[in-house]
Amino acid sequence: MFTILVLIIVLAFIFDYINGFHDAANSIATIVSTKVLTPFQAVIWAAFFNFAAFFISKYVFQEFGIGNTVAKWVHSEFITLEVVLAGIIAAIVWNLITWWFGIPSSSSHTLMGGFIGAALANAGALSENGVNVINYAKVVPTALFIFMAPLIGMLIAFVITIIIVHLCKRSNPYKAESWFKKLQLASSAAFSLGHGGNDAQKVMGIIGAAIIFYEKATSGREMDFNQFVSEYPWVPLCSFVCIGFGTMSGGWKIVKTMGTKITKVTPLEGVAAETAGAITLFLTEHFKIPVSTTHTITGAIIGVGATKRLSAVRWGVTVSLLWAWILTIPISALIAAVCFYIIKLFV
Repeated sequence: MFTILVLIIVLAFIFDYINGFHDAANSIATIVSTKVLTPFQAVIWAAFFNFAAFFISKYVFQEFGIGNTVAKWVHSEFITLEVVLAGIIAAIVWNLITWWFGIPSSSSHTLMGGFIGAALANAGALSENGVNVINYAKVVPTALFIFMAPLIGMLIAFVITIIIVHLCKRSNPYKAESWFKKLQLASSAAFSLGHGGNDAQKVMGIIGAAIIFYEKATSGREMDFNQFVSEYPWVPLCSFVCIGFGTMSGGWKIVKTMGTKITKVTPLEGVAAETAGAITLFLTEHFKIPVSTTHTITGAIIGVGATKRLSAVRWGVTVSLLWAWILTIPISALIAAVCFYIIKLFV
């Protein structure tokens, strides 16, 4: 059992690393496409603030609420180490597939699909049906924000862009662009803080679920998520370190999609999109709702493009992204269920 736990922790940190380079585009796509920073400079910038988010979560929010939500997506009686292992393997597989094809899908919804799919497979093996496997109080808000996060990001970005354009309509275009390039450093840093705070905690939640199960199975000791964080402080720290290193590795195919294919982005629009994304992520962290940073920034970029005219958004690309979002959870769940049955053959 200890070997499986160690394997889960290692794979979870690998997923965290992959999440970093898969989602690096979210933080740096606009800042690279507007040539404010080179790709290398941009990933270093984003990685630093991904890690700095650890201190925001710990000392400003004073909790890792998103991790707690993730750990409770599935009711505890259906969680086993095999379930967690199958879920994390499925999440890694789908993340790599979407990264390879340059599709900015959601790492968080990949993880949710994998975790739930494996738990349902376990319930099916234990009983006649999978009733009560899913903790709907935690899952429903996360599922709703598949659609809400990009809409909120889009609306905020639209409003911010309109306000900025109105305030700067009499400014010297060259001076204004120079100022917005500098402001993009701040807006991308803010978005990277939101990204780190949101996504690193998802891995914490999965590891927490595994360790809480392990403690109960081996010693009979009941442990809640906050106790887990207190007794295993290296888990949150390592989670934020891994996502930072992952971001440093970049994700250039998705950068291209996010920064150029959805709509052409100027420094002004980059500031608006990143600021809108950051606001959305901090709000959802406050309410302990894990959301997709990919969905959020995509919605913000669409909101920015829509201020010019609706035709400025390449809706064909956007529709393709939407299909990827819709399919992520069921495909991840299916992969996880298959992985669970394979694992059970050997364990």
